[in-house]
Amino acid sequence: MKLLKTLLPAAALVALPVMGMAQEAAAPTMDEVGPYIFTTLLFLMAGFLVFFMAAGFAMLEAGLVRSKNVAMQLTKNIALFSIAAIMYWLVGFNTMYPGDFNGFFAIGGQTVLDPVGVAAADAALDYASVGSDFFFQLVFVAATASIVSGAVAERIKLWPFLAFVVVLTGLMYPISGSWQWGGGWLSEMGFSDFAGSTVVHSVGGWAALAGVIVLGPRIGKYKDGRVNPIPGSNLALATLGTFILWLGWFGFNGGSQLAMGTVGDVSDVSRIFANTNMAAAAGSVTALILTQILYKKVDLTMVLNGALAGLVSITAEPLAPTLFGALWIGAVGGVIVVFAIPFLDKLKIDDVVGAIPVHLFAGIWGTIAVIFYGEASLMTQLTGIVAYGVFTFVASLILWFILKATVGIRVSEEEEINGLDMAELGMEAYPEFSKG
Repeated sequence: MKLLKTLLPAAALVALPVMGMAQEAAAPTMDEVGPYIFTTLLFLMAGFLVFFMAAGFAMLEAGLVRSKNVAMQLTKNIALFSIAAIMYWLVGFNTMYPGDFNGFFAIGGQTVLDPVGVAAADAALDYASVGSDFFFQLVFVAATASIVSGAVAERIKLWPFLAFVVVLTGLMYPISGSWQWGGGWLSEMGFSDFAGSTVVHSVGGWAALAGVIVLGPRIGKYKDGRVNPIPGSNLALATLGTFILWLGWFGFNGGSQLAMGTVGDVSDVSRIFANTNMAAAAGSVTALILTQILYKKVDLTMVLNGALAGLVSITAEPLAPTLFGALWIGAVGGVIVVFAIPFLDKLKIDDVVGAIPVHLFAGIWGTIAVIFYGEASLMTQLTGIVAYGVFTFVASLILWFILKATVGIRVSEEEEINGLDMAELGMEAYPEFSKG
């Protein structure tokens, strides 16, 4: 048989009878298994990139809080990702993707992976492996929780925050996510959100807004009718975090193509990468120019958030626009950030890292901008925006108030002044600076 293999083409070998054995069904062809393999690979590669966004959020937040609170932010970020992973396995994934269930929501059970060494005949060749799909969706829910972390920084207790993350990642995000990505009522209505300007970013923004309202501003932020800037500890870290997030966004948006089995799919992924990058660049440059005009000096933190707002803005529809379309959509995101951050300060809403303007306001804008290049109607997009806003904000507000009334969510005034690193953790990120 070994000799025959060297002499006969593969096609002829398939036709050779095997003595003493029943003829088996032909194995799936490469045309049949190729899309499964390459889409699984897309989910894994994109998932790696989105996972790295957890480091981006951690570095961004560590740079924008004061040095006395850096260890706390780092602790929150690694803890929230770990909690999200467990909760999404426990109930979140199957709640978000309930199969043929067509109701408002259904609480799912634990995620079960494909068997070890699954045969091609037993795999869902029309899509991807369960493990890759689960992992790719998991990193999205962790990003949602990270949005909340930055907004409520420098005055929230660790354990009540993590309790909020349990509910957000296990129930709130999956329930609302099922309305669109799980084939729910918004999907059937025609609501369009390609990679999550609303499903991910606005949801995180609404949860953050409820949190900062219940918490109240940091001590000294608003005093005698003035807004007192509280500079972050390390703009180098904040800049590094922004670049990491920018990198991770290629996986965030590119992976949301959800297929890589054809020439068209791969070409579309490349188009998404290019548009994602253009929107980020436009948001950054817009903030750069606007802060120079308004303040006579460039504000680096605004430029960083301008890039992130551009990324959030293009996330709802990164495929259809031209490069110029991505540019102007991202540029509007940059404008939103520059004007929304001082607007929130006027309302005495203290968002430490600018998460609400970036993720909520730019997320709303990006969802509306779909109508310029996609097939969704304005009314349908607004319906989705309102539905996600009402559900997430009200549910978050209730949960924050319950936590406040039962265990308390804010540290004492003395602990806030001394820093959460020592108050909550008993350690500091930069101990040599405080000890002399």
